Amino acid sequence: MDINKHIVDQRIAKIVEENPDWFSETTDFIKKKSKSFLLLSVSTYLGIELAEAYNYLTEGGNDAGIDAIFIGDIFGDEFPVYIFQGKYKFDLDVDSNFPANSIQKVSDTIKTIFDPKKIVTKNKDLTAKIADISSLISDAKIPLIKCVFTNNGLKWNDEGENHIKNADFSMDQVLFEHYNHVDIVHKITNNKPVKATIRMSGVSISEDYNYKRVIIGKLNVLEIKSIFDTHSDNLLQKNVRRYLGLHNKNNVNSAIKATLKSERRENFYFYNNGITMICSKYNYAGLQKSDWIVNVEDLQIINGGQTCKTIQDTLKENPSIDYSNVYVLVRLYELSGDNTQDLITDITLATNSQNPVDLRDLRANDYIQRAMEEDVKNLGFTYKRIRDAVSSGDFIPSSVAAEAIYSIWHEKPQITKFSRNNLFGKYYDQIFKDINAAQLVIAVLIFRLCDNFRRKEILIEEFPHLPYSNLFLSMIIGKILLKDNNLVLNKLNHNNFPQIQKYFEENKELLFRKSNLVLIKALNKYFPEDYKSIELRRLSATFRRGDLLDLISIE
Repeated sequence: MDINKHIVDQRIAKIVEENPDWFSETTDFIKKKSKSFLLLSVSTYLGIELAEAYNYLTEGGNDAGIDAIFIGDIFGDEFPVYIFQGKYKFDLDVDSNFPANSIQKVSDTIKTIFDPKKIVTKNKDLTAKIADISSLISDAKIPLIKCVFTNNGLKWNDEGENHIKNADFSMDQVLFEHYNHVDIVHKITNNKPVKATIRMSGVSISEDYNYKRVIIGKLNVLEIKSIFDTHSDNLLQKNVRRYLGLHNKNNVNSAIKATLKSERRENFYFYNNGITMICSKYNYAGLQKSDWIVNVEDLQIINGGQTCKTIQDTLKENPSIDYSNVYVLVRLYELSGDNTQDLITDITLATNSQNPVDLRDLRANDYIQRAMEEDVKNLGFTYKRIRDAVSSGDFIPSSVAAEAIYSIWHEKPQITKFSRNNLFGKYYDQIFKDINAAQLVIAVLIFRLCDNFRRKEILIEEFPHLPYSNLFLSMIIGKILLKDNNLVLNKLNHNNFPQIQKYFEENKELLFRKSNLVLIKALNKYFPEDYKSIELRRLSATFRRGDLLDLISIE
């Protein structure tokens, strides 16, 4: 018996039970569990809440083998795209390979959807995602694509591998990855503190400074590989950067790999910025002049995670290369005390400032987020400041709150969609400064209403803009809601919250219709022709630009 299969089976059954609205399109429990497995796979793989993962599903009829798509934030000229296909086997006592023909189907689809010149008609959810991708490509943005095939069985066989090779994708185009029940359980449970032994090379420096301790020295890259082989991604729990793999388009990772394989590898120490580690305690034999063996508790890597992963992968792929004289700079901080989390956040933000780091978790323990959690609780809602990839239920993730506030109250819907990470970076203070719980909750209620309408096919037939315009509609509803109640934003607080919430719940259909008329009027001004005849990628691009905002008027 594979215990991991049973853990996953119980978990997906619970997801179906706790979230009936997500599975209302069918009464077939088998189909519900298959969809739930896909949700759990996307959620745990990306490290996001189940509710957010639900927004990325495209499975159903006419889905071309693509069950979910996640389009990440634009960083420079690139944007990541994760494509998922899930297969769930209900006989838990039988192991089977991921179907080879499914791999071929997805490979064929990739060749179509990433070519803006090709017109693709799929189901409504997939069509909207394709339009977003085509719009970004047309704006000279480069997709970094990873296909994740997830099941509760074995990896694809040789036939599947041949389909991947025959697709003739180079490493700078598409990566393929298998993800199964073992990986899911590993993601759910692998959060134990890391106790490790680190073997420094040569002479290191240790210093006590401002009631803290630090070691600065160098590690052999073989030691880095050994540590990661033992503890894997658990070392990166506080470093929430999502590792994309060795795309040639990922210039930093590619340069690291190229150096490690070249004759210049013995100079790697001088080329790389190094690795920053933190721990709660370390000790070593201080009388030893060099080559310290350091025992570490609660080890975490907060900067240099991609360097470490690239070292691990490159050394694994090239076992015949001599790495005995290849080193990397390491800083190890022993941090403890009342303000440890704030210090960790500050160090991580400072050392990762030039890289695409997911900052939400780094902000989770600051004063603003802790205070907001308490403030929202007083209104009868649950605010989750800490990311949880497996919990379901009715709560407000901080990520949703940030999107809603910035789109609605700060009137920046054109920025929010493809700059989600910046919401906890350069826009963070602007978003959460002077925002109270009542304003946050009302914004989220509006946001969720429009997100729900975005998925209704009968409405999409009538209003083709809906898959792309939900943030704009949210902003307009916010304006109308305040106007209807003769209220300005800074006067919305806990005292009048019950009244405003009641008005919203009783009039949300009317508010949606009003906001839709306002938006269509603006679209008709923006496009000389009928906006319904506009190509979808052009329509998608419209809502990534701010000039449409000037045409929106609440009368």
